[in-house]
Amino acid sequence: MSNHDETAENRLRKQLPDEVPAAETEDAPESTDASEERPEAGLTGRQRLGQGLWPPRVTRAQLIVALLLFGLGFGLAVQVASNSDSDSALRGARQEDLVRILDELDDRTQRLEDEKQGLEKQRDELENSSNQAEEARKQTVEKERQLGILAGTVAAQGPGITMTIDDTKGTVEADMLLDAIQELRAAGAEAIQVNDVRVVADTYLTDSGNGVSVDGNKINAPYRFKVIGKPQDLEPALNIPGGVVQTLEKEQATVTIEQSDKIVVDALRAAKRPDYARSSSQ
Repeated sequence: MSNHDETAENRLRKQLPDEVPAAETEDAPESTDASEERPEAGLTGRQRLGQGLWPPRVTRAQLIVALLLFGLGFGLAVQVASNSDSDSALRGARQEDLVRILDELDDRTQRLEDEKQGLEKQRDELENSSNQAEEARKQTVEKERQLGILAGTVAAQGPGITMTIDDTKGTVEADMLLDAIQELRAAGAEAIQVNDVRVVADTYLTDSGNGVSVDGNKINAPYRFKVIGKPQDLEPALNIPGGVVQTLEKEQATVTIEQSDKIVVDALRAAKRPDYARSSSQ
């Protein structure tokens, strides 16, 4: 470097101190900020932590999460408290209270047992009433059938006899056949049919030319009686001395009696409504 250059540089250095105050004057605000931050630089770590935590800076999301956690914790606490109340109450109860609680439980158990027995009794009564109703219905049907047999409105079958009267001379009259019907009824006949006519309680017989009329229906010989009853009682009743068979034989009629285990009486009568008689239950 030449002496000329060094002389110029020295002159420049001499001039710089005159310009520095101006530069320092322009940067005065920055120097002020630095002077303000200097006290903070002297704080301890605990003081800086305290300033960072207070006052708290809470965001909206953090607030919502905190509320949810609080609600969840509160619900768990209530559940635990409700479950432990009864246990804690029993643990802390006196002996007299425990005895009273046991007595109340026993009473409640007894009431429930009584109620159960009452319901079972009602069930049994309903079942019995149902069975009784069914039995009553069966009895009614059977009674109706029996009355139908007596009234001649239904067919009947059972053991009995068949009596055939062959009148070749035409000497058999209505009163002889009526005597045979009455003798059979007295011997226990339950259903009687003469030829194609059903004999019932109000049956009547009349002479009609060379034959006999039964309830207005003319029948001709041979007269065939189909009778349901006990054969061992019916046949002897007809064969007693001076009875039906001997009377018919005197009139030169031929009488044949056969016992059978199955006699079918299928001639029917139409049901007739009485003109004056009514059931006393109405």
